[in-house]
Amino acid sequence: QLQLVESGGGLVQPGGSLRLSCAASGFTLDYTIIGWFRQAPGKEREDISCISSTGGSTDYADSVKGRFTISRDNAKKMVYLQMNSLKPEDTAVYYCAVVKQRAFRVPCLRPPEYTYWGQGTQGTVSS
Repeated sequence: QLQLVESGGGLVQPGGSLRLSCAASGFTLDYTIIGWFRQAPGKEREDISCISSTGGSTDYADSVKGRFTISRDNAKKMVYLQMNSLKPEDTAVYYCAVVKQRAFRVPCLRPPEYTYWGQGTQGTVSS
């Protein structure tokens, strides 16, 4: 069974950090592009970062550039999103998504171009 499971969300104060994880099961992460997205209440899903199959190329939305870092460990079938200097406007449900056998590009692929999605993890930034 192909599955992505996010974890690491929670409540953090402004200026704090969270590290999100995305675990893949039932398939290898080799030759995949991975994206992180988020959706706040009443807003459209926003793509915030993506990473190429080897991890050598990444891209970030302007809203998170310099604060968030995407990384991956194909051997462990894990993807990470380190989020620093968090702001209240970063509050959202965060999702990881995977697509196989696609060329990496900038800007990141749009949500309909991804094949597999996790169920999401809530990140809340509040004092």
